[in-house]
Amino acid sequence: MALTFMKVRSTANHESPSAFTAGSRYLGRFAPSPTGPLHAGSLVAALASWLDARAHCGQWLVRMEDVDTPRTVAGADQLILQQLAACGLLADAPPVWQSQRGALYQAALKQLIARGLAYPCTCSRKDIEHALAAQGHTRERHAELVYPGTCRHTDPAHQIKKPHAWRLRTDPPQTPGALAQSATTTGAVQEASIAWVDRRLGPQHQNVAHAVGDFVLQRADACTSYQLAVVVDDAAQGVTHVVRGQDLADNTARQIWLQHCLGLPTPHYLHTPLVLGPDGAKLSKQNGAQALDLTDPLRALNAAAAVLGWPAQSTTVAEALATWTAMVAEVGASPVAPRLP
Repeated sequence: MALTFMKVRSTANHESPSAFTAGSRYLGRFAPSPTGPLHAGSLVAALASWLDARAHCGQWLVRMEDVDTPRTVAGADQLILQQLAACGLLADAPPVWQSQRGALYQAALKQLIARGLAYPCTCSRKDIEHALAAQGHTRERHAELVYPGTCRHTDPAHQIKKPHAWRLRTDPPQTPGALAQSATTTGAVQEASIAWVDRRLGPQHQNVAHAVGDFVLQRADACTSYQLAVVVDDAAQGVTHVVRGQDLADNTARQIWLQHCLGLPTPHYLHTPLVLGPDGAKLSKQNGAQALDLTDPLRALNAAAAVLGWPAQSTTVAEALATWTAMVAEVGASPVAPRLP
C-alpha cells in the first residue's frame, strides 16, 4: 500500500497573534485512548484543543487512539463521543480509529526499515536493565529506561525466530535524505538532538539518543507503538496544531525525530496544564479519576475552563463556548490564559 501524506505549512517561530492570518490553514485534533470514559483531566485537553481550533477559525477532528488493543475497553469510544457531544465539542468530520489504520503504520515502518533507520530488537525489559547495569548506569525511580543499543546492528534481512520489536535509530550512520531536506518545521534537528518551541512552555530541547535511546516503533506483539501511530496519523490527516496535556510533552522530541526520518511536516505544539489527583500525580484512572458527571455539562466545562484560566459562565453550553472562544482569540489565540504559568 502506498504511503501518502498531506503536506502542511509550519513555521519555526513561536506563534504570535498575527502569525495566523485568515488565509492560513488550521487543523487540530483531540485523540483520546478509549480505555474508559473521559474524566476531568481529559476534558481539559478536549476543551483546549477545541477552543484553539475555533479561535483560529480552523477545523477540529477526533481520533480514537485504540492501537493498543489489549487496553481498549469495549464501548468506551462511543461513550467518549457522547460525552464530547454533551459538552458541545463536535468534530468537523467523522472520527477515525487507529485500529483501522494498520496498513498506514506498516507502510511507514517498511519505509524506515528499507532506509536502514529501523531494526529488529529481541531485548526484554530485564535484558535492557542488565545491559545498563553492566555499563555502570543506575536508573532513578520512574526515570526513562534508556535503550543501550544492544540490537542496533542486527541485520533486518536476517530471519529472527524469536518475537521481536522494531526500534528507530537515534544515531543514523549517515544523514538520510529526508533529514537533509530544508522543509520548514517547528523543530530544529541535528541528528537526534531536537529543539522546538512549545506555544505555552516556550523553547524546549531534548537529545533523544541520550534521554531515551532508540525507541520502539512496533512492539514484540506486533502492536504499533504510540509514537509511530501518532506521527503517521497527524501527517495523514493534515494536522497543523497539536494541543494536548503536559504529560505528553516529553514525547514531542521523539515525534519530531520520527517526522524528520519519514520526511513529514512538524505541527505546532502546545501542552496544557494538568489536573492532579489526590497523590499529586496527573489525574488518571490509576489514581481514582472518576468518569465525568454530565448531568450538568456546563458545570464540567466550567471546571475545565478554570484549569485553563478562563472564567466560569452561567449561560448555555453553546454561549459559554462562544464566550471562551472570543476570549482565546482576543489574547492571541492561545487556549491557556496568559496569567497561567
